[in-house]
Amino acid sequence: MEREMSMAATPSSLDDPKVKAVVDRLHAAASGDAFRMLAHLPTFLGALLDRKLPAAEMSRRFKDVYIPLSRPQGKLLYLVARSLDARRIVEFGSSFGISTLYAAAAARDNGTGRVIGSELEPGKRAKALEHLAEAGLDGVAEVRLGDALQTLRDVPSPIDLVLLDGWKDLYLPMIEMLAPKLRPGAVVLADNVRTFKRALAAYLDYVQSGRNGFQSVTLPFPSGFEYSVRI
Repeated sequence: MEREMSMAATPSSLDDPKVKAVVDRLHAAASGDAFRMLAHLPTFLGALLDRKLPAAEMSRRFKDVYIPLSRPQGKLLYLVARSLDARRIVEFGSSFGISTLYAAAAARDNGTGRVIGSELEPGKRAKALEHLAEAGLDGVAEVRLGDALQTLRDVPSPIDLVLLDGWKDLYLPMIEMLAPKLRPGAVVLADNVRTFKRALAAYLDYVQSGRNGFQSVTLPFPSGFEYSVRI
């Protein structure tokens, strides 16, 4: 009974006024992405058609675009991290830090959790760190600057949860690099598997085929959110 009362009295960090204020403001700012994307429409359409540009060039062109998880996706990220009691959460593609905030809220609520994010665009990374500090979550999260295939290479085992939301042609090499470090039962969430169906076909085959130690399902979010479990 004492444990139940203690748990009931412990609020979610998503309800922390400082966290909520930053998350709400960033989602409101991200709602203008449709207009910002117009300036990059040829690049975006090319990405949909799997016409590849180097990640550094894509990051430069989209330096002012949020391209975040939706609120429901962010809440799901938080809930999955809490249900796993995730202690080590890895994020590929932090952008301005919206998804990082959801993951960091769960990391803090789990007690000893930590988020290790990555961002290629310096301006976005600086803003993500600023937003984490403003929300009071900077003590449980970091965002590494540079090519994630290098900056995340030394993340130690075991990894409990991975979010893939960076440039789509890197999903497959990212999961190939991180898979040996995933503990049994670890979850990988990958955004935009419907939006970028052609570009992510090889990644989906990797997690859905059953040949690589995963069981996977595409959750019915508009962009397609792949939920994969390390078996």
